[in-house]
Amino acid sequence: MFLRIDRLQIELPMPKDQDPNAAAAVQALLGGRFGEMSTLMNYMYQSFNFRGKTTLKPYYDLIANIATEELGHIELVSATVNSLLAKNPGQDKENPIDPVEAPLGFAKDARNTAHFIAGGANTLVMGAMGEPWNGEYVFTSGNLILDLLHNFFLEVAARTHKLRVYEMTSNPVAREMIGYLLVRGGVHAAAYGKALESLTGVEMTKLLPIPRIDNSKIPEAKKYMDLGFHRNLYRFSPSDYQDLGLIWNGASPEDGSSVVVVDGPPTGGEVFDAGHDSAEFAPEFEVENLFEIAKKLYDKAK
Repeated sequence: MFLRIDRLQIELPMPKDQDPNAAAAVQALLGGRFGEMSTLMNYMYQSFNFRGKTTLKPYYDLIANIATEELGHIELVSATVNSLLAKNPGQDKENPIDPVEAPLGFAKDARNTAHFIAGGANTLVMGAMGEPWNGEYVFTSGNLILDLLHNFFLEVAARTHKLRVYEMTSNPVAREMIGYLLVRGGVHAAAYGKALESLTGVEMTKLLPIPRIDNSKIPEAKKYMDLGFHRNLYRFSPSDYQDLGLIWNGASPEDGSSVVVVDGPPTGGEVFDAGHDSAEFAPEFEVENLFEIAKKLYDKAK
């Protein structure tokens, strides 16, 4: 089972303007072949299907725990896409907009019009070109070494895509999110590398980083490295997954510093609210009736 905390894993800057084409590129990091949906579902199903949960517990703990962190990564990428699409971030309501005046006319020129048609100017489970996320992206072979090797590859492929999207946009919200995930993805790649080394003797972490550009070269990633995020493997459970430290120990391939298991999640930041969008009827064209219903619920609860 899962315990959910109503915070993002980091504090995102407030958006200044709508940036639909940046949102389209960032969608690759959610629903693309190597996006956060893929990392989540690969590790989640591997943890469901894990054989030897007791006898091979350190490896089960590692995969299951990282899967839980990936839930927060999906939330963070979604918040980023929503912020890039938001017209009125944090605003409870606006005056109703006349649909006859084509208030979404600008969206016809956006690269991913599905954000405005299928969604309400919000994130969708798709890649950068509107292609839907596919369950065939999930690899769960039942063979521990093969699954760990796949996970190592998945993390470095995801890192490659993050760096390419970073190069596509200078939007500060997108870059803040990417910088953080470059660091956290580096932790996951290193953790799977250390797990493989313990099983096979092959020093997988010597391959890192892939591509051969240090996170310290990316200002938004260096910020989180300076805070020690590249050393931390967070334990997302009040009492379980206690054997993470049997694998996550020794030196970080990032800078040689000692890695550590941290009990509990990062402090994080406020959850993003995209605000009311009358043109998208989100959450409604005229929102006052919804407010009135919610007020009655609160009054009844007193």
